Amino acid sequence: MALLKQWRDKAYSETANKGDLQRLWQNYFLQEKEIYAQLLANPDDVVKGTVKELAEKYNVALEIMVGFLDGINDSLKTPNPIEEMEEDTEVQLGFDKELLYKNMVAAEADWLYKLPEWNAIFDEEKQKELYKEQKSSTTVHKGPKVYPNDPCPCGSGKKYKKCCGRK
Repeated sequence: MALLKQWRDKAYSETANKGDLQRLWQNYFLQEKEIYAQLLANPDDVVKGTVKELAEKYNVALEIMVGFLDGINDSLKTPNPIEEMEEDTEVQLGFDKELLYKNMVAAEADWLYKLPEWNAIFDEEKQKELYKEQKSSTTVHKGPKVYPNDPCPCGSGKKYKKCCGRK
């Protein structure tokens, strides 16, 4: 069975004890934070190796590294083959800095996007700008309400109720 499936089955289990799941995620988030702190210290270095080698490099369990690779994959310049990943699969961590920051904001992972290592990458203004960009990209903007006697927005010149407003 692929490592990713094993990780997801365990981390997102519907039947697991809630306390066990909570402990798993607390442990994961602490280790994830440490890995990101190390990656962000040298953001232009592309870390490469097998899944097992990276787990050893960052001193984490294999399943934690698999979860980390799952989480960072959308922020990589070249995504890893995470669906069929095994211990000896070669992976790389060449991430897009702006995209990674925005994805951390989208995940509401303040323990990650507030890491002090970001200050050496982006100044405070840039961080605020990226934060606002991400937040506004998920905001739904509704157009003005069209009432029955208003001109139809299709441009026909008819009243809305006599044109596109018919049911």
